[in-house]
Amino acid sequence: MTPALDLSQLDCAGFARELGDLRRELDASLGEEDLAHLRKLERWGRACTAFGLATAWIAPNPLSAVAFALGRNTRWVLMHHIAHRGYDRVPGVPARYTSKVFARGKRRLVDWLDWVKPEAWVYEHNVRHHSHTGETRDPDLIERNTEMLRAWPGPRALRYAGLGLLSVMWRPGFYGPNALRVWQERGTAREDAGGDYDWPTILRSVTDREFLATGALPYAAVHFVALPLLYAPLGPWAVWSALWNSLLGDLLTNIQSLAVVLPNHCGEDLYRYDDRPANRSEAAVRQVISSTNYATGGDLLGWVQLWLNYQIEHHLWPDLPMLKYKQAAPRVKELCARYGVPYVQESLWARIRKMSDVVVGTSAMRRMPERAVAEAA
Repeated sequence: MTPALDLSQLDCAGFARELGDLRRELDASLGEEDLAHLRKLERWGRACTAFGLATAWIAPNPLSAVAFALGRNTRWVLMHHIAHRGYDRVPGVPARYTSKVFARGKRRLVDWLDWVKPEAWVYEHNVRHHSHTGETRDPDLIERNTEMLRAWPGPRALRYAGLGLLSVMWRPGFYGPNALRVWQERGTAREDAGGDYDWPTILRSVTDREFLATGALPYAAVHFVALPLLYAPLGPWAVWSALWNSLLGDLLTNIQSLAVVLPNHCGEDLYRYDDRPANRSEAAVRQVISSTNYATGGDLLGWVQLWLNYQIEHHLWPDLPMLKYKQAAPRVKELCARYGVPYVQESLWARIRKMSDVVVGTSAMRRMPERAVAEAA
């Protein structure tokens, strides 16, 4: 294995300075094309949901379930970027696409009704994850969160089975309660210590009354009760079919989201840290070397990858519209090559394999030496 990257040998300040110049270019080009791009992806998601609703009553079938999954995950894509204030500064943006309105209050029902309380997810993701990417205080540090699987002495096949179990229950069994716990612990000594976000602990949190009241029960009431009952005039078979298609759609939503989200910051070629960055320039480099892009190209490819195929650019500038990441990616990649900053990009399938190897303990993430230790060496 090659030695760990020595940040002291990089011109981090120059790298950050050129990133700042590029950011100003991107800000100057904000406009209607960004809104048109957002609306297009939203239409694709709405069309999938409409197809699922139009066919769910016929019989339990994979087409309806896949359509539901794509529709539900599209709502997450919109929430991800709108809640990051990605469209707040776009000229002429409608209020419904701004972070102060989207999924807030009663709009949660039409914008993003998921297993997680929106305010909790915003704090867990926008604040904690993005501010501490790859650090002990990062609640999405997968290598740490799956330590039970990594350390389990049983057959490797059963560890992979555990990862499979996690994938089918990802949102209600881990991500929803995890985000809520991070939000509940904000400002406490427990948060300062890095929290306790391993998989078994979060599984116990699904019984949390606040999680049930603000996440699980509202979500289940809409998708597994109200939705099937829409078909009551068509008879019991239609109701039963719609229920199973909605349940299967949710299972596929979990699998798709875990398969795309987890590999973004997990792999033997990505870094984790035991200390804080020395300054903003070093922080920018850390965001790059702790993230990975997938294959990039057309909007359809980005949509099915939940627009996380531009994760490096997103972690450099969380508050930009999705289209800007696509436009910036070639420039960022060139800057990284010129400054010697590793820019990791592979197919989603390759990254799933590398993430899985870390989760089951056959590989480990790269560890950046702590600054005090490195300086003493």
